[in-house]
Amino acid sequence: MTQPFSRSAFSLIFMAIPTLILSSSLMMNNYSILIEWEISNINSTPLLLTMVMDPVGTLTSAAVMFIAGNVLLFAKTYMQEETFKSRFNNLVLLFVLSMNMLIYLPHLIILLLGWDGLGIISFLLVIYYQSPKALGTGMITALTNRIGDAMLLVAIALTLSQAHWNIFNFTQEFINSPYVALSIMIAAMTKSAQVPFSSWLPAAMAAPTPVSALVHSSTLVTAGVFLLIRFYPFLSSFYWFAPALLFTSTLTMLMAGLSAILECDLKKIIALSTLSQLGVMMAALGLNQPKFALFHLITHALFKALLFVCAGTLIHYHHHTQDLRTMGNLPNQLPITMSTMFLANLALCGFPFLAGFYSKDLILESALFFNHSLLMILLIFLATMLTAVYSMRMTMASLVSPAYSSPLISLENETKSLTTPALNLCLAAIVGGSLLNWMLMTPLTPFILSSQYKMLTPLVVTLGLLIAYLIGMKPNFNKNITLTPSKEATFNMWYLTPLSSQFVMSKPMKLGSLVLAQMDQGWLESPAQGASQTLSLSGSNVMTLQNNIMNKYLFMSFVALTTLIIMT
Repeated sequence: MTQPFSRSAFSLIFMAIPTLILSSSLMMNNYSILIEWEISNINSTPLLLTMVMDPVGTLTSAAVMFIAGNVLLFAKTYMQEETFKSRFNNLVLLFVLSMNMLIYLPHLIILLLGWDGLGIISFLLVIYYQSPKALGTGMITALTNRIGDAMLLVAIALTLSQAHWNIFNFTQEFINSPYVALSIMIAAMTKSAQVPFSSWLPAAMAAPTPVSALVHSSTLVTAGVFLLIRFYPFLSSFYWFAPALLFTSTLTMLMAGLSAILECDLKKIIALSTLSQLGVMMAALGLNQPKFALFHLITHALFKALLFVCAGTLIHYHHHTQDLRTMGNLPNQLPITMSTMFLANLALCGFPFLAGFYSKDLILESALFFNHSLLMILLIFLATMLTAVYSMRMTMASLVSPAYSSPLISLENETKSLTTPALNLCLAAIVGGSLLNWMLMTPLTPFILSSQYKMLTPLVVTLGLLIAYLIGMKPNFNKNITLTPSKEATFNMWYLTPLSSQFVMSKPMKLGSLVLAQMDQGWLESPAQGASQTLSLSGSNVMTLQNNIMNKYLFMSFVALTTLIIMT
């Protein structure tokens, strides 16, 4: 039964290799390929299917297929006890297909198929375990993403006056262009879980870990960032776009970093780190650096997929327990997994010469180089320090702290199907950043900053690691975390989860309960409060008056005629 996983995994990995070669060729020669297929011609009006192969799309597609292949290879062992493995495999392949439709099709209406496909299939993957909790989180995921789908539909309707929906030809000249730009921006914010649409991303952790490794690294959550990169020439023409995006992304980074420090669920910590890194990508767009956003999108996908694969291995060996407080002292039992997880955390922090260093350092230096708000810069660097804090805390909890559970495994149980995808992604996380730096960033002039500014980023990261180390050395720090009211607001993502779910639904539910109690079960029900009996009695009286209506009509006519004769 594991054959479909292996076949699909190797097919995707082999497909990623020629796609990467094509992307390199397109980058070096600085050109794109546009393919148009005329499906039909109705009254001299052609119906065209357009496909674009450019450096941005092919590079993203290669990363998606490489990561999806390794995730399916990891799922062969992780999902071996599941009954419906073929259904899971098919859903993952459909998910990759939807992402590639979003990448390669520049027509806004056809792009909606891939965009909506990501939302629908992600809902099916989140509810895969068919539990009430999975259904609830799946509904939050689906309904939040439906906001983005509705915004794209609004954008399609508003662009009717353009006579086309090719995203490369959008201009500021048509009358509805500001509303189209706002709709696209909100759609991207919902898919990439920016404030105030952030609550669905940690909730989607109810999905199997292989799904989380794919969804939260290179597909669903990055679709919004990729859409903004595609539309950037059009969106950047509006003066309000960059400041608004920079403000929301900075809040997202700060909120996710603070929440991850107090979180004890391993997968939720990684999900919140994904939320923080999505804020970094959006901040790069807010700093008017779309190429940096694409760079960080690819590098983040590599080390975040590795982090989820390593976390999935820990969860698998802990009998699907995700609580960080039950883990510890694992290097002797899982040497390869813990080594790759340590490297992934270093890449997440921006350790020199790993994947995250090249892209993250460029974004932070661009914030210092160009003239931006001092408050935004301070918040961005604070969020960077928080990233180092929660990454170090997670590393120490799994590597250094004593385990509170029984011994798990012996050394030989670290199977090849679990370590092979981790090693593949680890190699990509080590060399991928430098390779992409040569491919993407070589034509750009480097930022010339003073030595104080150049050293600011590594100093902030080092300070965060030191703070986490000093706190983590306290006895049982990760085992006993108590929530005070001030900590609870941070732990609950500034109450975004209740505000976007229970708070929104509370008033309509109270109104519905009132209508049910007062109308359906009250005045309209037969024995309750007499309304039904009064209506029935009134109807009976009317029917009584209508008996022998012809005789009464003739009598009234005779009386009226007699009265008229007497008066005349």
